[in-house]
Amino acid sequence: QVQLLESGGGSVQAGGSLRLSCVASGPGLLAPSRRMAWFRQPLGKGREAVASIVSDGPTTYADSVKGRFTISLNDAMDTSYLQMDSLEVEDTGMYYCTVGRPLSADAMVFTSYKYSGRGTQVTVSA
Repeated sequence: QVQLLESGGGSVQAGGSLRLSCVASGPGLLAPSRRMAWFRQPLGKGREAVASIVSDGPTTYADSVKGRFTISLNDAMDTSYLQMDSLEVEDTGMYYCTVGRPLSADAMVFTSYKYSGRGTQVTVSA
C-alpha cells in the first residue's frame, strides 16, 4: 500500500509560478523502477496528463505544458515535484499525484497508475 500527499497548490496570477510536491510513503513504495506522474482536472472537465518521470530519470510532458513545467524526483525517489512557471488561466484545476509501474506507452494514462493522492487545487487568474 502507498499513500500520496500533495501540497503546494494555491492561487496565483497568470505569468506566476507554483511548485507542487508529492510525498509518497508506505511498504508498496519499495518496488524499483517506478513512475510518478501528475494529472490535472479542470472543474467540469476530464482528467488530463501533465507530466511523468521514471525513477531513473526520463520525463514526459503534455504538449500544453512543455517549456513551462518541470517534473523532478528527490534522491530518495519518494517525493515528486512539479515546478510550474509562466502559469496560464487554462492551467487551473485540481492536480493529482500518482505512482505506479505502467508501461512507458501508458505513462500518461491515469488508470495505469495504481495509487493516487487526493489532489491540490491550483487557481490561475487573469
